[in-house]
Amino acid sequence: MTDLVLHPTSTAQWHALVSEAEHSAGCVLTEDVESYLVFLLMRFTNRPHMLTKVLALDYLNSDSAPERTRNETLRDIGDHCLLFSGLFPQHAERRRVKVSYFVGLGRSAYQQISDSPVAQNADIFAELSREFVALMDILQTIRELRTSNQNLSPLHAFDLWNETGSQHAFKVLRSITAACPIRTDTPDAPLLM
Repeated sequence: MTDLVLHPTSTAQWHALVSEAEHSAGCVLTEDVESYLVFLLMRFTNRPHMLTKVLALDYLNSDSAPERTRNETLRDIGDHCLLFSGLFPQHAERRRVKVSYFVGLGRSAYQQISDSPVAQNADIFAELSREFVALMDILQTIRELRTSNQNLSPLHAFDLWNETGSQHAFKVLRSITAACPIRTDTPDAPLLM
C-alpha cells in the first residue's frame, strides 16, 4: 500500500489520482479526455442520489426534448453510465444487468451528442465514446489502487472482458488463473458449459 499524498486543491487531488490510475492501468488519455474525467469526478463527488436514476427512461425520453436539452440529458446519461461501470460495477449486479449494458448505453449517449449539429465540443464526446472502456478501466483501477481487493468477481470479469474488451477485467482474470480465456462472442466459437 502506498502513502496517500494530499494536494492543495480537490482538482489537483483528482488529477493526481486519475494520473496514477492511468499509469497503473496502462492507459494514456488525451489531455481533454483526462480533464473531462477529472471534472466529472469532482461534479459527482457529493451526489449519492445519482445511483437511483433510471437511465434507460431518461435515454428514451431524450428523443422528444429540444436539441440542447437532449444533449445535456445524454451527457448526464453517459456520465452516469461511466461512473456506474467504473466505480460501481456491483450496482449493475443489484439491478440484475451486466456492466456491459452501462458501457453500451454510455457509449451511445456520448456518440449521439457528437453527432448532434448543435453540440459544443462534439470531438470530445466522440472521443469519450471511443475511449469509454479505457475510462471505465481507469475508474475501476482507482477503486483498487489502495487495496488488494478486486471489485470484479471472476465471472463478472470474464463477462466484461468478453463483451467490451476491458483490459482491467482481463488483468483480473490473469491474476486468478494462468489459463488464457477464450472469447465467446464470435459466431463460430464453441459454447462454454
